Amino acid sequence: MREPVAAYGKKHFTEEEYLAFEKAADTKHEFYRGEIFAMSGAGARHNIIFKNLYRDLAVFLKGKPCQPYGSDMRLCIPENTLYTYPDITVYCGDIISSRQDDDTSTLPTIIIEILSPSTKNYDRGSKFKLYQDIPSLKQYVMVDAEQMSVEVFTLNEEMRWALTLLKNPADRLQMNIIGFETPLSEIYDGTRL
Repeated sequence: MREPVAAYGKKHFTEEEYLAFEKAADTKHEFYRGEIFAMSGAGARHNIIFKNLYRDLAVFLKGKPCQPYGSDMRLCIPENTLYTYPDITVYCGDIISSRQDDDTSTLPTIIIEILSPSTKNYDRGSKFKLYQDIPSLKQYVMVDAEQMSVEVFTLNEEMRWALTLLKNPADRLQMNIIGFETPLSEIYDGTRL
């Protein structure tokens, strides 16, 4: 599949053009303010961390109103035009589709990104600022794939993002919004970190 600039012969796109391109693409792309960006693949540790965390969330949330989804669930933030594919999202209640596309969701409660060398600065900086425009978002979790380190940003009662930094195997990732917690040793099991 050709990249969007080559396929369309232009650099700025409408949301409709992006969605049409994405439906035909073999790889995933982000969209922001008229530009389309290719997303990189994931390494072995990234996939192990994803498997561990997604599995535990799925088992814990089985039969409950909140459910986890993997990186094939496209997210749209209408407030700033970002379309992206978070590693894990947790949606509580019904999934609300975007106005432009039934296969694109909005309004997650929790977003989890597994940091890689090529994306960690973006995930910690610009992307987190864009995620803060989601009115339903209560927690943003960043799991480092190169070292045992988890950053948990939780929206507190003062509507400020409070950081909890976890670095030890016995430290527990807590998602009080959904009642879930797990030690870092479980998240990083099999990674040799």
